[in-house]
Formats: sequence, structure tokens, C-alpha cells
Amino acid sequence: MFLGGKIPLLLNERDEWELPGGKLDVDESPEVCVAREVKEELSADVKVVEILDSWTYTIYKGVHVFIVTYLVEGLSGAENSMTVSCEHKQLKMFYPDEISSLNMPQGYKNSIFKAISTREDP
Repeated sequence: MFLGGKIPLLLNERDEWELPGGKLDVDESPEVCVAREVKEELSADVKVVEILDSWTYTIYKGVHVFIVTYLVEGLSGAENSMTVSCEHKQLKMFYPDEISSLNMPQGYKNSIFKAISTREDP
């Protein structure tokens, strides 16, 4: 999701920046999960466009998470209503050229770069 040319990212308890997201609820589709998690974590409504990428992240030794990233569109007014939930330490908006230098798993960076290239395609 790009808002004013920036990407909203959340700072987690490991001091890593990440995209909003979370685990599927029972009988929930991935698209519904993405929209729900963005609403819970940013207080923003989004429309899921497509799957961007998938990768496995090792949080700690022996703890692996399968990540699927989606391209989403912010619905009207999303940029004015965003707030950070209690699940994260901070919400910050970043320009695309700031992403490379962030303390962030490389998989998230790759997904963001893929979204940027998708967005620039005609």
C-alpha cells in the first residue's frame, strides 16, 4: 500500500520494521485475513489486489514462519485514519528509497521492491 508515495511500516518487539499482517483465523480466506490484519494494526481499510511474493523467515533458531505478501490498495481516507495498534511499537511512513537501509527482514524488502516495480509498470 502506497499512501502519498510512502509505505506504512510497523516496528515490532525485535526492533525490526515489517508490513502489517498476521495469522489466519479458522475458516478465513487469506484475502480476508490481510484486510482484517491491516484494519487491526493500522485502522485502515484496504482492498486486496494480488499475491506478490512468499518466503520463509526464521524469527529465532527453530522458529520459522511462512510469509505471503499481498499487493493492496488503500481505500479512500486510509492515509488520514491510520493509527498503530498495541501489537507494535511504532508506525512510520517510508519513501521507497529508504527501505534498503531499514532493519527489516530481506523478504519484506524484496516484496516491497516487487510492489514498487509492479506499481511502475504501465
